[in-house]
Amino acid sequence: MSARDALPPLQCLRAFEAAARHGSFTQAGRELNLTQSAISRQIKRLEEDLGRPLFARDHDGLRPTPAGENYYRVVRRVLRELADETTRQRRRGNERQLTLATSPAIASTWLARQLPLFREAHPDIELRILTVEDPYRLDLAEFDLGIYYHLSHEIDPPGLSADPIFHDEEVIAVCSPTYLECHDAIGGPHDLLTRHTLLIVEDHFRDWLTWQHWFESLGFDWQEPAHSLRANSYQLLLHSALAGQGVILCWSKLLKDDITQGRLVKALPQTLPSIGTLSLLTPQHRHMSQPAQRFTQWLLHPPQPAAP
Repeated sequence: MSARDALPPLQCLRAFEAAARHGSFTQAGRELNLTQSAISRQIKRLEEDLGRPLFARDHDGLRPTPAGENYYRVVRRVLRELADETTRQRRRGNERQLTLATSPAIASTWLARQLPLFREAHPDIELRILTVEDPYRLDLAEFDLGIYYHLSHEIDPPGLSADPIFHDEEVIAVCSPTYLECHDAIGGPHDLLTRHTLLIVEDHFRDWLTWQHWFESLGFDWQEPAHSLRANSYQLLLHSALAGQGVILCWSKLLKDDITQGRLVKALPQTLPSIGTLSLLTPQHRHMSQPAQRFTQWLLHPPQPAAP
């Protein structure tokens, strides 16, 4: 028997590693985008191949058998080394490259304005941006770090841990000064719905706060706006807001530069705490490259200015 013939299928090893790490077939399936029954079948196939049980169930739930614990340590190490080497190979020998995954909206607003500061501080690191709308669909082997809005009450995306980049974020309604110059003053929430244009994101993700949620959370009655511009692209609607086409919801810190420099102004005085926190997503169970370590330090623990 060759060494290749002695190896079980890779999908079985991935299912086993995830199930042992989570202590749950259901959680393993969520991470691997498989059903609980599919994970169970792959574990059964692996157990039949090895000729021994790998899990036992008791009143505390699912736990590895002694053989399963030993096998888990080996499989986890091998898969981590395989992921690390795959990542290095995909760099095409460029150890100075850092790949950041983020949504198109974050990439075109906040991140695009931060990268020149990072490049000035770390000119030897080559940056690559990967835009993926939904962090739950990321391929862990394709990037080093992710930047997304993350809900604290939801589990972290599969294989990732989340660290907040900034706290106490607020969602506010904004428009351009040009819009206010060309339209009557906005008299309040009801006036906004009946006489002004709302910019509405369609196909939003779980971290997004809708206009209806914003109104109802502030205790105001909601109705479909008399005028709206709808799109499935937040970047498009943001450009429309900057061009004076309507009123948009935004995160106060994500668009801090536009607000500070007067390109956007608050259309209403009300604010609502954000349901998401802009977070740095770090792949678990994988050695972090030096560029990723330096970016993490720069972003989460920036050097403090010297005291006068």
